Amino acid sequence: MGMYAALGISATGLAAERLRMDVIANNLANADSTNGVGDAYRRKVVQMSTAPGGAAFALPRPAGIESTAGAADLHGVSVTGIAEDPTPLRRVYEPGHPDADTDGYVTRPNVNAVTEMVDMVAATRAFQANVTAFEATKSMARDSLRIIT
Repeated sequence: MGMYAALGISATGLAAERLRMDVIANNLANADSTNGVGDAYRRKVVQMSTAPGGAAFALPRPAGIESTAGAADLHGVSVTGIAEDPTPLRRVYEPGHPDADTDGYVTRPNVNAVTEMVDMVAATRAFQANVTAFEATKSMARDSLRIIT
């Protein structure tokens, strides 16, 4: 088990969580955006999965932890896509709004600021956990070099 593999796996987590935070920030920025009559911004979510087996680095899978894909090693995380949230858009009665339909309803995004902030805290904590793992691996490598010299 090499330390570079552990650094690489932490790096995949850092990149994925940074993208997740960017998407959440984009959702919050568009929380009131309408796209015309009957249409509005749709909330986006990041989809992640385990990295494929052909990744440049790998750590042996600990005993007792089975893989759904049958992979023998751990390769980190990969972003498989950014999808739109299928929950329905909100309809708000605002007859004076330029994007109101004939009944006076404006279609608003399906973005809930509370949900987005909870997701942002979770993404931030996951990012911090990856930074901690990265720093611990770096510290072990530095201490190993001190022992050798």
